[in-house]
Amino acid sequence: MSKAKDFRVVAFSDTHGSFRAMNRIIKKNKDADLFIFLGDGEKELEQIKQIYPEKHIVSVQGNCDAYSNAPVALAYTVPGGRKIFCTHGHEYNIYSSFDKICYAAQELGAEVILFGHTHERYYSYSDGLYIVNPGSAACPRDGLAPSYAFLDFTETGILCSHVEVK
Repeated sequence: MSKAKDFRVVAFSDTHGSFRAMNRIIKKNKDADLFIFLGDGEKELEQIKQIYPEKHIVSVQGNCDAYSNAPVALAYTVPGGRKIFCTHGHEYNIYSSFDKICYAAQELGAEVILFGHTHERYYSYSDGLYIVNPGSAACPRDGLAPSYAFLDFTETGILCSHVEVK
């Protein structure tokens, strides 16, 4: 039996008009299999999609993406059948609790939750769920550098890590 190919997801959020930050992420991750944008930067995302039509990019609508046609949340299944639940987070009361977002992900059978909105990096693993906020790619609120996240799906598991936008 042949070994399944690893699958790399790059997740980023909250660019708020910074085409430069978004473009740097795409350029530095040429080998990524999928890019997931978690909202608040729809204008620059449309530019990126025109410049890089070969890239597989999915997105959700942020609270500042008033004219976006993107969904508020989506489930994405990576090769091997693992599911990612993606949302900006504003519709799930993430400042008070992760209960609502975790419930939504579990209902869909997701193993990973990706969200933005807070502009703060976050990572935890609880009750079979990886919960990841890549932070803001342009305007962080946690005192750390602008960031995004990698999710590597392998035969042995899921690896999540934050990366500075440089």
